[in-house]
Order: sequence, then structure tokens, then C-alpha cells
Amino acid sequence: MSDLADLYQEMVTDHARNPRHRGTLDPYDHSADGHNPLCGDRIHLTLTMDGDRIADVAFDGEGCAISTASTDLMADAVRGRSLEEVRALFESFQTMVTCEDAPDDLGKLATFAGVREFPMRVKCATLAWHTLMAALKAGGGTVTTE
Repeated sequence: MSDLADLYQEMVTDHARNPRHRGTLDPYDHSADGHNPLCGDRIHLTLTMDGDRIADVAFDGEGCAISTASTDLMADAVRGRSLEEVRALFESFQTMVTCEDAPDDLGKLATFAGVREFPMRVKCATLAWHTLMAALKAGGGTVTTE
């Protein structure tokens, strides 16, 4: 296996088995639910804001290893970032998992570049991101990958 494939396997396994951001924030400013009916992934995302920056993120729910790891790493990546930075990161991540011309400034998130080879798994990797964007909109609600 290549070094990137090894890193992907190690990172996904670690964050799926030991998510650092599992739970629900209390109190929280925004929330949304996400559902991927094809894989059965379900997440509930809560976040607190400090002005226009995300102060903290937590999630609860059940999902496959890719979904859980992606949600946990997303929480790491967006904490402390402004809404503008989060939107740009969302776009970069979405581009990375769907296009060959992937941005190279995603840090640990770059390990998910390989999911673009498996279209069904792209939905697992992006569920958290779409749920985050819904949480940031007024009203939150439920996001589905279908």
C-alpha cells in the first residue's frame, strides 16, 4: 500500500474507534441532523459560536467508519475558524472528494481524497460537512445525502 493509503487507513480507524468530539454540547448555539440512507449514517451535530467563529463542535449518532472519522476530523478542522473560513474549507473538501484537481491545503482532511474513487463513500465522507452547513443556517433541520 502507498503511504497515503496507509495514513488513510490508520487515521480513519483511529478517529472511528476513538472520536474526540463525540457528545452533545450543552448549551449550544446551532444544531442539525444528518442522514445518509444508503449507508445508514445518522449524526446530530451541535456547535457553539464565539462571534463569527466556531468555538466548539460535538456530534452524536451512529455511522460507518468513514462517516464517523470524517465528522471527527471536520470538528477538529473547523474549531476556531470564522464562518468565511469554514465555507471555504467546505468547498475545498467537497472539491477534493469529487474532483481530480484537489486542493492541497487540507491537512489531515487530505486523507479522504481517495474516497472519490468510490462514489457511494463520498456521501459518507461529506455528510458531516453538509450537516454543519445546515446547522449554520437559521433553523438547522435535517440534511440527507439523497
